[in-house]
Amino acid sequence: MRDSQATLPLDFFRPEIPTLADWDVVLLNSSGGKDSQTMIRQVVQVADDEGYPRNRLVVAHADLGRVEWKGTGDLAREQAQVYGLEFRAIARPQGDLLDHIERRGKFPGPATRYCTSDHKRGQIAKIVTALDRERRKGDRFRLLNCMGLRAHESPARRKKRPFTPNCYFSTKTREVWDWLPIHDWTDDEVWADIAESGVRYHDAYDLGMPRLSCILCIYAPKAALVLAGRQNPKLLDEYVAVERRIGHRFRVDLSMAEVKEEVDSDAPVGTLTGAWNM
Repeated sequence: MRDSQATLPLDFFRPEIPTLADWDVVLLNSSGGKDSQTMIRQVVQVADDEGYPRNRLVVAHADLGRVEWKGTGDLAREQAQVYGLEFRAIARPQGDLLDHIERRGKFPGPATRYCTSDHKRGQIAKIVTALDRERRKGDRFRLLNCMGLRAHESPARRKKRPFTPNCYFSTKTREVWDWLPIHDWTDDEVWADIAESGVRYHDAYDLGMPRLSCILCIYAPKAALVLAGRQNPKLLDEYVAVERRIGHRFRVDLSMAEVKEEVDSDAPVGTLTGAWNM
């Protein structure tokens, strides 16, 4: 459990574009998706402009196993290597999310987002701790935690501040802040940047998926779940089987069995957008 007594200099008047030289390490969180790869490119450009060494930029990927799109981890590594950046992947040792759901007997929900806390944030925290141990030079370690979250993705993300202290990762001797470098970017701007970069993106987007989260994300609109289920029928069957065994619906308003019915019907997918209900 994190030290509840950790104190941070909660200086909310800092500029929203931090000076990289102030940080011992800049951690770039990568899902392997379009926003992550764009965020990485933008931070690399800032680093080069400031003369900040690329060997202090580290890309971190929380490996979700079978519940993430095939090849995602390899692509995240490839995208990091394009810029010559160190890459670290980590997965929850107790098993992937679907294993966790079955053991817990319930799917994640808005009030119980253990998919994020245990399989993403909790694992990235281990990388933060390792970097602190490896690269601390004095009495205090400072890490800038960068993410590709954008305001256009959801109402909740629209409300986020682009530069804030991270009390979960911080301790009495470790200061961590979160930075959202492309928070105000639109989808069109992201895709234009990817086209300019020439860096490979995940082919799930060419299939019609607007986002590269878990294949069957609890926050995804039904149309996206149907499309994902058609592309990943074996995983969909596994979700349906788990749902049946634990007696708990995927979502209050939608079961995996209902998604499978739509998949099997070959009905049109419907309108897809990048706005998840999260």
